[in-house]
Amino acid sequence: MRALAMAGVVVLILGVISFFVPLPHAEHHGVSIGDAHIGVTTEHDEKVPPALSAVLLIAGVGLIIAGRKS
Repeated sequence: MRALAMAGVVVLILGVISFFVPLPHAEHHGVSIGDAHIGVTTEHDEKVPPALSAVLLIAGVGLIIAGRKS
């Protein structure tokens, strides 16, 4: 099952990347009165929680091991 090992490599790479690359998040706050709209857009860069990154790493390693044993 080489496909399982390849999927494990992809998940492992995503887990490593998730430790360092922030995800952009934008929120729009405003008030609409009739046809007029007044608002402001705020943007934040949020990182994935480290626990989720660790789960991705462990799952990737597990898939690689399972793919090599088959």
